Amino acid sequence: MQSRRGLLFLGLSLLGVSLGGIGCDVGETSNLTGGQGGEGGAQSTMGMGGSTPGVGGAGGAGASSASSSSSGSGSSSSSGTGGSGGAPPVPPGGYYVQGNKIYDESGNVHVFRGLARPSHEWTPQGENISLADFQKIKGWGANVTRLSLNQGFWLPGHVRYDGQYQQNIDQAIQWAHQAGLDVILDLHWSDRGDMNNWDTKQQRMADQNSVKFWQSVAEKYKNDGRVLFELYNEPRDVSWDVWRSGGDSGEGFQAVGMQQLYDTVRATGAQNLVLIGGLDWAFDLSGVTQNRIQGTNIVYVTHPYDFESKQPGTWEQKFGFLAATDPVFITEFGSFDCSTNYTSQLLDYAKQRGMSWTGWAWYVKGCDFPSLITNWNGDPSAAGQVVKAALQNP
Repeated sequence: MQSRRGLLFLGLSLLGVSLGGIGCDVGETSNLTGGQGGEGGAQSTMGMGGSTPGVGGAGGAGASSASSSSSGSGSSSSSGTGGSGGAPPVPPGGYYVQGNKIYDESGNVHVFRGLARPSHEWTPQGENISLADFQKIKGWGANVTRLSLNQGFWLPGHVRYDGQYQQNIDQAIQWAHQAGLDVILDLHWSDRGDMNNWDTKQQRMADQNSVKFWQSVAEKYKNDGRVLFELYNEPRDVSWDVWRSGGDSGEGFQAVGMQQLYDTVRATGAQNLVLIGGLDWAFDLSGVTQNRIQGTNIVYVTHPYDFESKQPGTWEQKFGFLAATDPVFITEFGSFDCSTNYTSQLLDYAKQRGMSWTGWAWYVKGCDFPSLITNWNGDPSAAGQVVKAALQNP
């Protein structure tokens, strides 16, 4: 669908249609249908210091300092294998990483399985967000939901700032927790570092305003370990060095790297799990071993979608290999033609390797979004039936 995305871009450009709302690698349809968004997929979530019972061994993740330099080479240990020993910190009520596993406070291995819940990225109030909605997500068997955010709505002084937005997110988190769900906060749309940029959307990489965003978000939720922080939705078209350490985005703004975003979160005292997507619209994690983000409680993110270049034969090389040393979380996936084969294969693959996942998306829009539900009652689409079955039979 990357090729389809290019054709869509060209055709719409010739027609004079703005792609400002497009956010993910699938050639998202957000503002193409008018009105209410939708982005179409995705090529297109304090320190108690505490003990970590039941994990065995002193090795694992916890060696690197959270204050490590953003210009580090990535050669020292990260969330996965290295380290001088010692247990990583546990955020209040939350989770920690050791080796290639995520553990809960009691030292039990935890695998996240759930559903992405878009709409807060394109409208401050979200669409159809309610306690009942999250209860339906829980009713499918999910233990986590993923909320997509817009830094323009969040940041005071931004041209798109909405004074109610932070309260809306607070309410959504409260409802999700009440329904029994953990929450991933995903920085989905950004502004190239320009507080006067009305056209917030999916960019190549985070920017200086993303640092302000994460400083605020981490400070706000650092005492809730059931909130996970996904630093940037779908990095793309930058080098691994820029991905890690920041630099020229190639699109007229200075990108901020994942190490600085991570360090910003930890500087607040937040020890919440930090989720970090790779390159190629977050699909590719092949460069992580040479460009590790230094720190603790780190989970790496991939977004497999049914494109020619992202078929099952590529999975092991692009992200599956990393599950041997680090937790891997598939925070988006799907197909765009109402088929189910890709989704079925991916969920089987994730189960075999103990990967966490959230399916895209609990939103009513159709196969090309791709949607997992056909209405707000939560009736599943064909792909949704596959995802629901996987949730109910982990």
